[in-house]
Amino acid sequence: MKIWTSYHTFEHPWETVVKAACRKYPNPVNPCVLGTDVIDRHVKGGILYSHRLVTSEWRFPTWILPLFGHRGPCYASEWSEVNPQSREMVVKTVNVSLGKHVSVGEEVRYKPDPEDSGKTLLTQQAVISISGVPLIDQLERLLTMTIEQNAKKGRQAMEWVIERIQSDVKDIATSAVKSTDDLLHSTRRQIDDITNITKKGMDDLQNAAKKSLDDLQNLTVPPPPQSIPKL
Repeated sequence: MKIWTSYHTFEHPWETVVKAACRKYPNPVNPCVLGTDVIDRHVKGGILYSHRLVTSEWRFPTWILPLFGHRGPCYASEWSEVNPQSREMVVKTVNVSLGKHVSVGEEVRYKPDPEDSGKTLLTQQAVISISGVPLIDQLERLLTMTIEQNAKKGRQAMEWVIERIQSDVKDIATSAVKSTDDLLHSTRRQIDDITNITKKGMDDLQNAAKKSLDDLQNLTVPPPPQSIPKL
């Protein structure tokens, strides 16, 4: 049995890292994970619980495959808990494929860095056990090295996803500012149109009133009728 442990600090807040962890797959950095399928997801007591089936490729040397008697993709069950109150995310994964000979249990924890709340501490541990095949020690060591390499790619993938999230947020903000500017421009144009129409109406009204006054002044009043002689 081999136990592998790793620590890493992300230069991002816990909330950002958790969003990236939930959107981690698929990604071009770690293509060995082919996909994930949600089996169950619910919220209880303010905690988000998820159960997913993870499909991946374990890229072992060709001479190992006959020992395990397995070809094609491998499957693993993943359980995760996200607690926004305590600001902790825990992900536990156990392999389903190769279960007759290989047992790999992995636990990943994301918590705010106790020395800097703007950063996130990742703690990752895997327990590897192989039985029923020859060369057990060598195989366990090789599998441990594979997990370590995949962990490095996984951290790189997290940075890739975080960059995508930040880019999406920036695009949304830019779009919102543009929409606001367009709305202000349209409103200003409508106000200008209303002002021009109102001004034109007032000018027309003043001109009509002036014309009526001029017409009234130019009106010739007929002389009064002559007095009718009394009888």
